[in-house]
Amino acid sequence: MKPKLLLVVLLFLAFFKISAFANQQALNIERLIPENFELAFPNEQNRQPRKSDFAIVSYALMSNQAGERWAVVTIRNLASGWRMLDQKHILALTANGERISPLDIEQHFKAEETLSLTINFGRHKFPLLSIYSKAD
Repeated sequence: MKPKLLLVVLLFLAFFKISAFANQQALNIERLIPENFELAFPNEQNRQPRKSDFAIVSYALMSNQAGERWAVVTIRNLASGWRMLDQKHILALTANGERISPLDIEQHFKAEETLSLTINFGRHKFPLLSIYSKAD
């Protein structure tokens, strides 16, 4: 009888640990910030995205309890030819005014193509407030 009880206890503990891990890792959509919400953080390091033909159409910000910051970003290639998007073309503004680049991304875009991408910005204490590019 004791081995069965021990097995039940071990299974319960394993399930509890897996559930706690899953809850910490699951991404949640952040509350949307209104478009007229003005931000005026100083950019003392003058950190800007690389000039490109990519325009941010829209985005949804996500995070989890572990501090991971993600975004689903809809991006349009404004060029009449194909282009390659990489992490230097996009920046995110965090709630403490820091500008951060996404982790490695490479995506080919056809001429005037619009795509939605799920982009990882790594782990940060402060949430993301906005995502932007610098289209020519």
